[in-house]
Amino acid sequence: PDDTKRLIYSALTKEQQQHFEEFHELDLAIPFPPAARFRVNVYQQKDVVGVAMRLIPLRVRTIDELGLPQILKPVSLRPRGLVLVTGPTGCGKTTTLAAAVEHINQSAAKHIITIEDPMEYAHSDKLSSISQRQVGVDTHSYAASLRHIMRQNPDVILVGEMRDLETMQLTITAAETGHLVFSTLHTVDATQTVDRIIDAFDPDQQEQIRMQLSVTLEAVFSQQLLPRADGTGRVAVFEILIATSPVRSIIRAGRTYQLASVIQGSSEVGMQSLDQALVDACRSGAISYEEGLSKSSNPRDFEQLSKRT
Repeated sequence: PDDTKRLIYSALTKEQQQHFEEFHELDLAIPFPPAARFRVNVYQQKDVVGVAMRLIPLRVRTIDELGLPQILKPVSLRPRGLVLVTGPTGCGKTTTLAAAVEHINQSAAKHIITIEDPMEYAHSDKLSSISQRQVGVDTHSYAASLRHIMRQNPDVILVGEMRDLETMQLTITAAETGHLVFSTLHTVDATQTVDRIIDAFDPDQQEQIRMQLSVTLEAVFSQQLLPRADGTGRVAVFEILIATSPVRSIIRAGRTYQLASVIQGSSEVGMQSLDQALVDACRSGAISYEEGLSKSSNPRDFEQLSKRT
């Protein structure tokens, strides 16, 4: 334990050490130029110090390199609206968002502002100008940054996570006022994503939020990260919801239970159910049938889709 604490503390500033000793939790990013960056969580267990470290490559990989859905390209270049990437912890949401920002950076002259806790991928300016703000270093909180962000003249805003009610409200308002806003939620599918946002508000506010969300939402990408069948890495599969007129009407009317059937019947506009994505990944040999079945939201539907030619 003493060796572990000494190793971890050697990478922390005095302020970070004091924060950890007070709260026993600390999130940060540690750069090791020119090799890599690490996303780090320091925690306490059994009265000793523990750490979890995730490697973040210095180079941001593109949508094509990562094999992400092609519909993410036009969605990333929308002039305004809210784009959500959702999924469990460790499923690659940050990497997907970084690829979307990189696509804008290579395609358009925009001012992109990211608010992250901690800052993970470090972007370099290409066609766009990118300002990256880290919570606890460059701003006190997501909400504090969003309250002042309009004065910074952004075209695109990335909010690392909508983790509280105020951040949700300010994020939706930013999308409503003519900006393209990206953010994440820890939800497993598109229907749960919409419900989670609406249910976070008081009942007397929910009708207004449904109206705002029906106008601002552009797309939801719900992501799972699965081991490849050949053991060489992992592959991302997505449920994709695109905010068409029927989708907006469903959200406005509070009939989110109908979203799943709309997704299944709207592949021509880029939508895709998780089960269909899993079946496609199985057919291509990217993942095993057993892995696809275990992650399926509806195993019976998965089996039926798998039998079709």
